[in-house]
Amino acid sequence: MKISASGRLERGVPAPLRNTVSLILQALLTLTVIGWVLKIPLYMGWTFYNEQFLALILGFGLGLAFLLVRARPSPPDAPTPWIDAIAGLAGLIACTYIAIRYPALVNEVIYRPLDAVIISALIVGLIIEATRRTAGLTLVIVVLVLFLYALTGHLLPDTFVSRPIDFTRLLVYLGMDTNAVLGQTLAIAIIVVIPFTLMGQILAVTGGSQFFADLAMAMMGRYRGGSAKISVAGSALFGMISGSAVSNVAAVGVVTIPMMKRSGFPSHTAAAIEAVGSTGGQLAPPVMGATAFLMAELLQVSYASVLIAAFIPAFLYYLALFIQVDLAAAKLGIKGEPMDRLPALKEVLRHGWYFPIPFVILVLGIMFYGVAVEYAALQASALLIIFNLAFGYKKQRTPIKELLLAAINTGRASIDILIIAGAAGLVIGTLNLTGLAFGLTLQLLAVSGDSILILLLMTAVIAIILGMGMPTVGVYILLATLIAPALIEAGISPMASHMFVMYFGMMSMVTPPVAIAAFAAANIAGCDGSKAGWAATRVGWCSYIVPFLFALSPSLLMEGTMTSVLWTVTTASVGILAGTVAVVGYFSTAVNGGYRILFMVAGLLMLIPADTFSDAGWTDVVGVILMAILTGLHFLNKKREAATPAT
Repeated sequence: MKISASGRLERGVPAPLRNTVSLILQALLTLTVIGWVLKIPLYMGWTFYNEQFLALILGFGLGLAFLLVRARPSPPDAPTPWIDAIAGLAGLIACTYIAIRYPALVNEVIYRPLDAVIISALIVGLIIEATRRTAGLTLVIVVLVLFLYALTGHLLPDTFVSRPIDFTRLLVYLGMDTNAVLGQTLAIAIIVVIPFTLMGQILAVTGGSQFFADLAMAMMGRYRGGSAKISVAGSALFGMISGSAVSNVAAVGVVTIPMMKRSGFPSHTAAAIEAVGSTGGQLAPPVMGATAFLMAELLQVSYASVLIAAFIPAFLYYLALFIQVDLAAAKLGIKGEPMDRLPALKEVLRHGWYFPIPFVILVLGIMFYGVAVEYAALQASALLIIFNLAFGYKKQRTPIKELLLAAINTGRASIDILIIAGAAGLVIGTLNLTGLAFGLTLQLLAVSGDSILILLLMTAVIAIILGMGMPTVGVYILLATLIAPALIEAGISPMASHMFVMYFGMMSMVTPPVAIAAFAAANIAGCDGSKAGWAATRVGWCSYIVPFLFALSPSLLMEGTMTSVLWTVTTASVGILAGTVAVVGYFSTAVNGGYRILFMVAGLLMLIPADTFSDAGWTDVVGVILMAILTGLHFLNKKREAATPAT
């Protein structure tokens, strides 16, 4: 018990005890996942169902969620309310019960025994509340609406009707069936994502974020708007591995945002640039924050196929951002950073030459030697630890105690994805049990009027709404189940469909009103979060257009002849330049009025791929001609202004 500032007696689990228990659960979660990936039970001669392992890890996740994530904001040292502690313990016990009794339950579950009903009800209810705490109300509302449909769908008109489903059958199915909570979604989240979360934790604590920031400083700092280019490059390098836009902002933004403000960028612009740069790392090969591996699993294609498809969209994303910060810096008169403030590239590489090696080995092992994705992530983590102990970044070796704490903290960092995967399992289970999975595809196609463009617009909006406050991996899993089948049915390729939903799920990180990455950056910049969010939308304008282009044109996903791919990339790149000139209002000098509109028209015409529709190639031709005319007029006017004597 603790006396609050108001004199009221607070009851609950004291903070020291809560922290100790949570550390134990985090350690057990991390060790259990590592042991499973390394197949230690198999070597020990123990045999388990995969679902027993999933249930146990979910139990750890639920316990941590109720211990560490409060129902409402409270001070870090405040006691954990007893109701939260009891809920966490109930989740741990219920999942452990399934883990122990699953071999027997799997044969009895069809009869819906009382213990199965009670345990399933506990797990379903606790997942919903934990989802509310970790991901917000949006996903909870989706789950509850689907529950209501499952129970009342047989009363609806023929278009929406489903078969009658008993409440206890729904609970047991969701809590114990392999097509629901204990299914593929949770398995991927645990077996694939958690090892990559561990890798990101180890990378951060061994100086990886500092190395990538230093590397970006050495390479970009001396150029116009160098501070912003450091932010973009550093965030891209670290973000493709870390897999979390918010943690990327926290790791890199603490260095780059003050630097951008010092060089002359407004606070909200500095926050926006960092947020957009950090978010895009999840799209950038080769690691893509583990999403590449998830996509390969769900699409049943090779990892290399995903990397190839992701390359051009990622290139266009960062090209647009680089052009944006370059023109904005020119408009504001921001020069490069002084050389005496920048590290020498040779020195950065001398101290951190080993950081890329684990990731090169990871990619090569997966692509050419058939190494399992999760095992490759553990190998990379082990190499990072070995290099740290042998060399240390700038001769600063991270103590073993801190390395162990980073590994243990993987459990805490995994709470969101575990709970969201559990909620996604509830969604998938309900869709399967009611038959709505097929019906939803038909309904989306019907609402869109069989128009692919309208369907894509609807999908983009749904992705951004569902993605509010959720990690990209979680929203991708959900959208790949709910929405991607409709896109595929409409004629869009499976790869393009999955890339599209992943891309817009990612963009929810910088799209108001939530824009969680922008708000995290605004906190560092000391500015209004909403202002930073709208600035991020403007800075990342092209990111809202590119997904429509690759959904309609396979050439932007490296599908087609080399000539068509090169032409599409070239015209899209010039189109991005034209569009960014219009957005910023600057080329080599200020661009105003009608010229900005014409530059945007030229940009949009060139961004339309030549294979989007019949005769679409002419849009490129018209756009190129218009861009050439506008560029010529712009530099001619600049020359005239320079020749005109000042009065």
